[in-house]
Amino acid sequence: MSDPTDETPDQIAGDIPGETPIQKALRLKKAVQDAKPKPPRGGRFQREQAARVAAGKSKPWMSK
Repeated sequence: MSDPTDETPDQIAGDIPGETPIQKALRLKKAVQDAKPKPPRGGRFQREQAARVAAGKSKPWMSK
């Protein structure tokens, strides 16, 4: 049979009483996004990003 120490997926995910399925999905989605590695902030990387050509500058015929 089942062991009382077995946890259901809801218990593992931290089921909150009174939480709607949509709220739970949004909370889990945000947790996954926060867990992903972020790009480095500041320093050389940021200077390289700022030095890139703006999207509109590569199409001079679009400006007047």
